[in-house]
Amino acid sequence: MARWYIIAGETSGDLHGSNLMRGLYSVDPHAEIRFWGGELMSSVGGELVRDYREGAVIGFTQVLLHPRKFAKRLEDCKKDILAWKPDVVVLIDYPGFNFKIAEFAHKAGFKVFYYIAPKVWASRESRVKKLKEYVDKLFIVFPFEIPYFTSKGVDFIYKGNPLVDAIDGSGAMLESREDFLERAGLPDRPMIALLPGSRSGEISSMMPVYMEFADKLRSIPEYSDYIFVIAGAPSCEIEDYAGYIDGREYVKVIFGESYAVMRNSKAAVVNSGTASLECALTGTPQVVAYRTAALNYLVGRMIIKVRFISLGNLILNRMCFRELLQDYFTSDNVLYEVRRLIEDADYRGNMLSGYGEIRQSLGGGGASSEVAKAMMIELGNS
Repeated sequence: MARWYIIAGETSGDLHGSNLMRGLYSVDPHAEIRFWGGELMSSVGGELVRDYREGAVIGFTQVLLHPRKFAKRLEDCKKDILAWKPDVVVLIDYPGFNFKIAEFAHKAGFKVFYYIAPKVWASRESRVKKLKEYVDKLFIVFPFEIPYFTSKGVDFIYKGNPLVDAIDGSGAMLESREDFLERAGLPDRPMIALLPGSRSGEISSMMPVYMEFADKLRSIPEYSDYIFVIAGAPSCEIEDYAGYIDGREYVKVIFGESYAVMRNSKAAVVNSGTASLECALTGTPQVVAYRTAALNYLVGRMIIKVRFISLGNLILNRMCFRELLQDYFTSDNVLYEVRRLIEDADYRGNMLSGYGEIRQSLGGGGASSEVAKAMMIELGNS
């Protein structure tokens, strides 16, 4: 029986953390797990220390604006680790916070695993040194990371991507459209999925343009019966969207149904991140749109080295779907792209073909269980 201290700081981390916990319990039914996470991890078991939604931040400027809150969370986490004395600390992505915990835990004598590698291949490559120094084993989830971390001399394990299991094992992939619409209380009309992100900064940046796009598409006669369904983020409430959708009866918000919303939509407009890869795995034609604060964008342009921001495009190393970033993220550009996704069969077909390549490159199912087994082996070998 091992004691696991797991830290996830975002919506995607909560998802991957919950699947990892299931894998850990399957190989070690008596495992003790204490964690920072969310509802999905809590539903599996263990003991929740702090809900990630209490402190989610985005970007460089938000951390600068809330230094005391960030420092307090770090200190609380360190004290809790020292008091609980786990056999291993498992860090899931969330590098701004987790790198500091990795250094602390390593120096305090705890074994450290990092699951879902920080994107050092995209920016801040200097962090590779910290991975080598403070992390006992890195567990990666993308095939393009294999040659990168090999070249950097980082000790890693690759067992595939856990999103394949998360999506294929969800009821959304089996349920009929009719059943979903009835259960969600939605009319039987063509749908466009809108995914504006999970943080307040993302929502305030994305939603005004999303609503302009929705208004413009609905004004076109052949699209006048379309509805727009926002896949509400777990960290949000209806009030986070209400001010943007008031007066638009054709815009709905559905919580806890992201995969079903994607799967049953003609197209999706997606904030960059995990959601764009989820769209690829559900087979939903998409356009990625993203805008951040001007300072964040300027800093990002200076440090980000990759050609694309979307995981699917990075996996293929080519543009499978469009990315409308910063000044290119306008309602007219989104309108053009969505119409193309719906009306141009060749364009849509090429995208779906690319989706097949993405899925194949991520390997088969069982990634979370295989990672859990590998972690148990690594822990046993220590």
